[in-house]
Amino acid sequence: MMDEGLNSKFDTNFFERYARISLVDLVDKRFTGLKNDDRPDLQDVELGIGIEVTRAIRENKDVAHALINEIAGRPVVDVSEDEWIDMTKYGYGYGIHDNLIGKIEYEYWSAALPLKRIIESKVRKVADGFYGDFTEYGLYVFSKENLTNRMVHSTISYIMELQKVNEKKYTYMYISQIHEMFVCNLEHASFDMIQITKEQCRKFYHEAIIK
Repeated sequence: MMDEGLNSKFDTNFFERYARISLVDLVDKRFTGLKNDDRPDLQDVELGIGIEVTRAIRENKDVAHALINEIAGRPVVDVSEDEWIDMTKYGYGYGIHDNLIGKIEYEYWSAALPLKRIIESKVRKVADGFYGDFTEYGLYVFSKENLTNRMVHSTISYIMELQKVNEKKYTYMYISQIHEMFVCNLEHASFDMIQITKEQCRKFYHEAIIK
């Protein structure tokens, strides 16, 4: 049963906190000053950094089979007792297991679009000034598309082509796939892939749960 102090309503802030924590831990300590806000979701006004947080799911977005709900039995996957307790207590599975979706985050994923469509929308919005006026724009994507290195290269080329004539554009894109993060430089058409250990995932999860 959900703790009374935790809101069972759909809450995107978990993912925004998770994004910030992972950026600080994995990418650069300069992200420590990011604050959770709106348009874009993470902002450091002093450093001029604005990062929009979103999610993408493959075209055949059949995520219902992975949903953990209050009447379902324990799924037949490799999940420890502590992990199972966390998922049922907090309602989130991201960072716990690749194939599990907590009952609260289900709405978050069910409304997700394929990555190319997400990129088209976000590029248009940043160009139109929807995300304010920052020196550096970033796009952080929680992905369930299981991207390969080749697909990441293709995605970088796609977003660079879309925004090449825009005055306001993304400098970096961060693609999180639970156990790995692709840090994409959209000026130099390059990326680094950072492996994320299970222990790091657990750390991000628990810090993001705390409001």
